Amino acid sequence: MNKILSIVIIFTALVMSSGCNEQETSGSGTVSADAGKTYKWKLVTTWPANFPVFQEGVERFAKDVKTMSNGRLNIKVYAGGQLVPPLGVFDAVTQGSVEMGHGAAYYWAGKVPAAQFMTTVPFGMTASGVNAWLYAGDGIKLWDEIYKPYKLKAFPMGNTGVQMGGWFNKKIESIADLKGLKMRIPGLGGKVLAKAGGNPVLMAGGEIYTALERNTIDATEWVGPYHDLRLGLERAAKYYYYPGWHEPGPALELLINQAAWNSLSPDLQKTIEVAAAANNVWMHAEFDVKNQQALQELREKHSNIEILEFPAEVLAEFKRLTKEVLQEEAAKDPVFKKVYDNYETFSKQNSQWDAISEGAYRRAAMK
Repeated sequence: MNKILSIVIIFTALVMSSGCNEQETSGSGTVSADAGKTYKWKLVTTWPANFPVFQEGVERFAKDVKTMSNGRLNIKVYAGGQLVPPLGVFDAVTQGSVEMGHGAAYYWAGKVPAAQFMTTVPFGMTASGVNAWLYAGDGIKLWDEIYKPYKLKAFPMGNTGVQMGGWFNKKIESIADLKGLKMRIPGLGGKVLAKAGGNPVLMAGGEIYTALERNTIDATEWVGPYHDLRLGLERAAKYYYYPGWHEPGPALELLINQAAWNSLSPDLQKTIEVAAAANNVWMHAEFDVKNQQALQELREKHSNIEILEFPAEVLAEFKRLTKEVLQEEAAKDPVFKKVYDNYETFSKQNSQWDAISEGAYRRAAMK
């Protein structure tokens, strides 16, 4: 299905790009008011400069938009810290100091608790389910709704797939081993860790290695083998755990200032939408390929580390605590509850289908 989706997206983009070459009139005989106007926008991200897949995907998006719009919309991309702090992206876009941003919605949980669903939910849906909810369910509609007070428009643009569980400086053999443990972990996963007795810490990617190496934190999750290896986390901690119970299919987001979005003609708006969708597919595919290769490298060249599965009892307790966290957050915030209820209903339906489709196939293939 991913190949089919990619072909559809690319074909749509080509058609749109071709269409932009001609100033076609509508049925009323009018031409788009800004048919000859060009735009120069700024896009800030939470990612380090030259960061593969993440920052690379954003740069790719900007080039796609320029090509598809025939140079009418030019987007200059700034890495985290170059124009605004990595975690200052949300404020910069909502205030209109820049037109666009890219990051993960759970970074803004302190401002918009319900935005966490637009990234990931512990023990929630994987990338295919998340994309189904966002594109074909109510996901994007709810996203726009919760961001409306902040004058923002958002699209999914990237997904890491199931992440790893993280790097630890000690073995996790029971839930008791998490007591007092300082771990870099954002979003709802951080709240679950806190309920388990740990101390969640939020920090940007560029700060993680130093914090772990200097024992400022005791553990960290980041992404998966490819990016973890690039940060050198295998030099800072010995125990590498899976699965990523806290991030089974985290989506990344393209943020757009609503006034800037409204200033564009429909064809340029569609250009952004299609380019974001194309890079959503591309990023996920890149993660799947590069994580495979990096995992092999970790196993073959770094014998000092241990790649371990979380004990079943620890995962079971994480799952129980996740339910508690979600219910508590829903009780405090009606907007969170509305999104939670919608997500949960869709997730249950998705699980039922998966059980007799991909899930059943995987079980059969493993026999």
